[in-house]
Amino acid sequence: MPESSSYPASFTFDPPEKVANWRPLVNWILAFPHFVILYAFRVVAEVVSVVAWFAILFTGALPESLANLQVMFLRYETRVYIYACFLREEYPPFAFTSTPVDDGDDPRVRVDFQPELTDRNRLTVGFRFILVIPQLVVLAVLGIVAWVVLVVAFFVVLFTGRWSEGARNLVLNIMRWYLRVQAYILLLADEYPPFALEP
Repeated sequence: MPESSSYPASFTFDPPEKVANWRPLVNWILAFPHFVILYAFRVVAEVVSVVAWFAILFTGALPESLANLQVMFLRYETRVYIYACFLREEYPPFAFTSTPVDDGDDPRVRVDFQPELTDRNRLTVGFRFILVIPQLVVLAVLGIVAWVVLVVAFFVVLFTGRWSEGARNLVLNIMRWYLRVQAYILLLADEYPPFALEP
């Protein structure tokens, strides 16, 4: 697996050499139970982020229990998206590990966090939703790029059973960018996410 980013939220993925040709047709359907759980997790994560926002503004610290809930959501979401995008064949586990360091219950995808719990920057937390706007604009454009690449990859994998390395790396790096921005929005980190498609 490639080295993960120095940002406080990162993941590594060990891609298979070949994916069954029929995977693009069904992975997103098979992921439906995970999408239902993700929807509930997202609602909880948004509520937790509001509570965390007030906690940080008033105390300058993020309670560890709130950080762990956000970590659990983002780790689970990353694993599900990698599967739904037919980058792997193994079904993602229904695992809800809430520790910042991944315990390895999914051998192909490792999602690690270094949440900032104390000495938080109250000013950047207070204006977080304004500060993140440039990132969201770039992510919207990258999302369109990712969809185009996924459509092309759909047919490539359907006929060859293989992702091109460049296309796969581009999709994974967009997912990494998304993970960093999500960690920033959900108040796990004060460091501004880099504008970079990096591993």
